[in-house]
Amino acid sequence: MALAAALAGSTAAAPLVLRARRLAPCAAAPALSRRKSLLSGTHTADEPPPPAQPPASKLADALGTGAEPGPPLPWKAAEAEIVRDIDPVVQLIKDILHSDRYGDGECLSPKDENIIVEKLLAYHPRVDDKIGCGLDAIMVDRHPQFRKSRCLFVVRTDGVWIDFSYQKCLRAYIREKYPSHAERFIREHFKRT
Repeated sequence: MALAAALAGSTAAAPLVLRARRLAPCAAAPALSRRKSLLSGTHTADEPPPPAQPPASKLADALGTGAEPGPPLPWKAAEAEIVRDIDPVVQLIKDILHSDRYGDGECLSPKDENIIVEKLLAYHPRVDDKIGCGLDAIMVDRHPQFRKSRCLFVVRTDGVWIDFSYQKCLRAYIREKYPSHAERFIREHFKRT
């Protein structure tokens, strides 16, 4: 679903074809409940009620979870939130690429593929070019130019496979979800490319 939403604005002439059997439908995210606790004390009808306590994550509220945007989080709090958000995917990528979990030329399991497609590939700046005629699988193999490096490849339905940068995907995701802190986070946490 995330991939479809990311591609909805695309103006490419060729339709996007995904294999439904490999991509499980994503469950709708539960609506975030907001608790408001009033400060103790009495007030009269002429006075406004006391303000509600701020939400646990002002950044999440500023990103469209239903509340009016507040001031951006201080850098350290925003940095910690971004790290918490992307860390599970980063750890999965490291496990896929740097362990013996997958051999060269091996396709990812349906579960891992689903995570990679929804959390990474959907945010690639050139996702339409990468998927082309349709996504058949995600594969791990050696980069054709840099033989010591393992990377992820999109295997298309026509048999062509093309590498994609998971770092480009993460950068785009961070820029979209955390616009006020994205550039600083990327500058401090990603290698220059």
